[in-house]
Amino acid sequence: MTAAHNIKEALKAALAALSISASEVPLEHPAVLENGDYSTSIALKYAKELKTTPRALAERMVAALDAVDGVAKVEVAGAGFVNFFLTNAAVAEAIESARTKEWGRGSINTGKKVMVEYTDPNPFKEFHIGHLMSNAIGEATARLIEYSGAEVKRANYQGDVGPHVAKAIWGLRKLTLDPTDAAALGTAYAAGASAFEDDGSARAEIDAINAKIYDRSDPEINAVYDAGRAASLAHFEDIYASLGTKFDFYFFESETAPEGLQLVAAHPEIFVKSEGAVVYQGEKAGLHTRVFITSKGLPTYETKELGLARMKAQKWPFDQSITVTAHEQSGYFEVVIAAMREVFPDLAAKIKHISHGMMRLSSGKMASRRGNVITGESLLADLTEAAKERAAESRADDTEALARQIAVAAIKYQILKQASGRDIIFERDRALSLEGDSGPYIQYTHARAHQVVEKAREQKVSAKIDAAAEATELSRLLHRFPEAVEYAVRELEPHLLTNYLLEFASAFNRWYAKEQILDGTPAAAHKVALADAARSTLKNGLWLLGIPAPEKM
Repeated sequence: MTAAHNIKEALKAALAALSISASEVPLEHPAVLENGDYSTSIALKYAKELKTTPRALAERMVAALDAVDGVAKVEVAGAGFVNFFLTNAAVAEAIESARTKEWGRGSINTGKKVMVEYTDPNPFKEFHIGHLMSNAIGEATARLIEYSGAEVKRANYQGDVGPHVAKAIWGLRKLTLDPTDAAALGTAYAAGASAFEDDGSARAEIDAINAKIYDRSDPEINAVYDAGRAASLAHFEDIYASLGTKFDFYFFESETAPEGLQLVAAHPEIFVKSEGAVVYQGEKAGLHTRVFITSKGLPTYETKELGLARMKAQKWPFDQSITVTAHEQSGYFEVVIAAMREVFPDLAAKIKHISHGMMRLSSGKMASRRGNVITGESLLADLTEAAKERAAESRADDTEALARQIAVAAIKYQILKQASGRDIIFERDRALSLEGDSGPYIQYTHARAHQVVEKAREQKVSAKIDAAAEATELSRLLHRFPEAVEYAVRELEPHLLTNYLLEFASAFNRWYAKEQILDGTPAAAHKVALADAARSTLKNGLWLLGIPAPEKM
């Protein structure tokens, strides 16, 4: 049993002795370690019921507490908080556990099957910064859920049909560009998007191309389409590899469109005709009306989303399906899910949408409609180039690989360090910094801990836990790692783990600065064990965030 479980059970027993039945006992970590390892505010909840003050009730609870395994001291603080301090042995036990490969792994989702859909770049368009955000949040979410015991499948849904494809093909033909050149596709799309807005005849030509893409009635257009689609998808795979993502399932709008059309046609009582189109009247669910089939008979994103939901469930029956997209699509998802509740309510209940904000640089918001976009891959390339100088000064065997790892850490950490729904102002220098609030800083801390362990091995100093050793700030924070992971899983918020890792890395560096670890005394063995436990904590934490953990920096 964990210390937290023991404390909760002891508190329930103490409350029961005071004639209070509590099914749940709130337990949290005090922000300041001087206030203990765990704290509860439950006395504030029940004081009125017992006609006493919270502090008086807290004192009565402490008096009624039996000895709690793993707890050295219990104190009443403030208005009525009860603080618990762990024993040195309990903290030492966590150090021992941390030196195993499975450190931090949980079980709250054991037996569940969860599909996580994210990234979702569209062929014929560039991989933009929004896709980096979706990828970072989606990959971290998938890993967290996986680490909590669930079976996870990663899915990628890509728009390989639609107006954007028609605009790109129009641009490829007008500019006589090679459709097998992935770099040319963004240029072609930008040209087509501008022409569609500014030129009536071009708009008509693009609309005609769009219809032919769906019915595949034009061999020339089919050839350009097939070549461009293949080039786009191959290019995306290179980017996924650099980001550390590998998908289990790929879904495409060309497949979901006919599936969705069948569903809409089968439910005329849900989807009604309006001015030549077919719509879902979301007002009945407190939302708004959205078009599912255009007046030209073409499916919209909404219809394709219906088809996607059914295809996902057919491909791999899941307990939950999570989709990670920009918050700009939140209103769209609300209406689609409302429609799903009427079409297939059991399936709709399993679908969850996680939205993320937008990333901006100093130039402001970026959009790809007219080509004024800084692509995700160009940002990666820029940061990799900037990291090369630092990597060249490192002890790494492969400085090129280290530069790429630093770049990935710089981007992902900046995305994951705050709640998913918030916008991000990306600061290049801060993102690459080896000091403070950055991914490379945590990477560097991990490499430092790794080098301590390697140096101890060279000096033949074996790690050995001393159960009586005084618990330190570092070891007490290390004890919290499994709970930090579980908290992030329950909330589906990677930033909660990111915040913990920054605090833990800072604690390690303070400990490293003041401790002479390999000092030739018997205490060195315990300090090496703590350094090894810190290394494992940082490595596992970085992995959960989808960030590489280099051993030399």
